[in-house]
Amino acid sequence: MMAETKYVNLNKVYTKRGDKGKTDLFGGSQASKASLKVNAYGAIDELGAFLGLVRFYSKEEDIKSLMLELEKKLLIVGGFLASDEKGQAMMKVKIEEEDIRFLEEKIDFYNAKLPDLFAFILPGDTEVSSYLHVARTVARRAERAMVALAETETLQENLLKYINRSSDLLFILARYDAEILQK
Repeated sequence: MMAETKYVNLNKVYTKRGDKGKTDLFGGSQASKASLKVNAYGAIDELGAFLGLVRFYSKEEDIKSLMLELEKKLLIVGGFLASDEKGQAMMKVKIEEEDIRFLEEKIDFYNAKLPDLFAFILPGDTEVSSYLHVARTVARRAERAMVALAETETLQENLLKYINRSSDLLFILARYDAEILQK
């Protein structure tokens, strides 16, 4: 599935600047591929790939739909992280408080269906819950990378909140898949 973006031309895949350890940022500047910025948006990209696996393997339409929504929002998060100040100023959509409230509502909805938790969880009960647990750990790594980046530059206010809630939701969904859907 292709995400629709009207302001970025992605037809040229290689620039050869990557051969020297640089990558282009949206807005026109470049960054080292070892930078905090590239590390942060790389983790967001990886998270999106795992959400795609969950969406592919899940049999539940609600979870498939939720993963697609998360993937779309991660494009916004990644877009901000992969932009310089000029590029961020051109971004038309942002992560809003309502996006965070949406995640909180989903967390509360699915968590209400689960029994109380009194012990740590070992991932691996189902294929989908395993992918959800991997996605959760990638979301936590992305969050740590974003915190490190926020120590050197200003991030859009809701990005960290959104990734934090995303990892919470992925944890709850992993439990839901293993404990409710598989019974």
